[in-house]
Amino acid sequence: MNKIRIWNMLMGLALLITACATPTGPSVQPSDATATVAATPTSLPASVPASTPTPMPMPTTIVGDDEIIAYEMRAAFDFFWEQANTDPDSPGYGLIRDRYPGSAGIASIASVGFGLTALIVGVERGYITRDEGYERASGTLQTLTRMESVEGFYYHFVDIHTGQRAWQSEVSSIDTAILLMGVLAVGHYFGAEVATLANTIYERVNWPWFLDPDRQMFYMAYYPEKGFSGYWDFYAEQLMLYVLAAASPTYPVDETPYYTFIRHTGRYGDGEPFIHSWFGSIFTYQFSHAWIDFRGLVDQKGVDWFQNSVAASRAHYDFAVAMDAKYETIGPNAWGLTACDGPNGYEGRYGAPPSGYDNRAHFIDDTVPPAGAIGSIIFTPAESLQAMRFYYSLEQLKGQYGFYDAFNLSRNWYATDVIGIDKGISLVMLANYQDDLIHRVMMSHPIIQTGLTQLGIAAKE
Repeated sequence: MNKIRIWNMLMGLALLITACATPTGPSVQPSDATATVAATPTSLPASVPASTPTPMPMPTTIVGDDEIIAYEMRAAFDFFWEQANTDPDSPGYGLIRDRYPGSAGIASIASVGFGLTALIVGVERGYITRDEGYERASGTLQTLTRMESVEGFYYHFVDIHTGQRAWQSEVSSIDTAILLMGVLAVGHYFGAEVATLANTIYERVNWPWFLDPDRQMFYMAYYPEKGFSGYWDFYAEQLMLYVLAAASPTYPVDETPYYTFIRHTGRYGDGEPFIHSWFGSIFTYQFSHAWIDFRGLVDQKGVDWFQNSVAASRAHYDFAVAMDAKYETIGPNAWGLTACDGPNGYEGRYGAPPSGYDNRAHFIDDTVPPAGAIGSIIFTPAESLQAMRFYYSLEQLKGQYGFYDAFNLSRNWYATDVIGIDKGISLVMLANYQDDLIHRVMMSHPIIQTGLTQLGIAAKE
């Protein structure tokens, strides 16, 4: 008997028990309104417990989708709020840990970008006051203006107390872009001094410096010791990079790099063809969409990036369904493979087909991160909510800051850390699913509109 039949039987039994119990009130409602392919692994390998059979958990209570969403959103917000440097006299005020509880003392600028965006969610959902959000945003942006950068680009990992480079990490083009999306978001939302600081940080970024003029592709990284490394030569999460660069009033880059990167099309099974990333990691189809609403927009080649991410998310789900009998974890209730912690440490190759040029680039070991399906909730809402219900039933997957980073039932392994970028994509996409919160803020930003226009991305005719 496969996992989905077992799960459905258990859910049906639980619903029957619930129906016979005393009626309860309505579900809790929310209050009113890189890691990238080139990223350095963010943790040491974890120990692997002896493999033992893992029984399917029995849900003891049935909660509504709104309550599950509220649980993960508030817990994810708390990570960004509580795991930030809040010492007003510290050079690193406002910097946010890359992960927790691992890697103490290390912040990532991508985590800061998501954390700044989280302030908007916190204010609109009533977790914090507007004054509290403004103070944190203003102080964080002041820190960023003083921190070391190279031509306006920041080091990927920094010391949370000093703001100085950590782990000999790279100056990162994509992690700087994620940071800037958060910077621009709070600048536009809070206005006043925060807007002034945001514009200062954005306008000093020298985009042509990070561009290979011959290949017309952005580099991934720069190391002072050895120069530039890697190219954004394949589709991934870098769409925001082109929008930001094209809109710059100081150091702009035209649309050429956007139309230069490789757009390799693939499909899974009989599904819709789409432009895919190298490892097929699902986060690559999500990150730019956290801030930029591509719905109803197409570029000069007719590409609809929103529908592309719908097709990619559907492919991930269909792949998981097809793998249900083969794996203990992967299936219709646990899907969305992406870079995350695994039983042997952080793994950036997790993904699903299509991948590479021959569907062999991705890596699978039955590890599933909750952020994978959650981050696609605006693309595949029914399938994402189905996964969230299952994740919520796993007590070992839940902690202080919501769902832990990943789990692997065939290895009887659960992550013990949460990672900032995974909490970030979950929080922001859940907010967008509820009421387009971050999309409404960012799509009214002149910089985003200018960038889209410069790239020739416009409403379908």
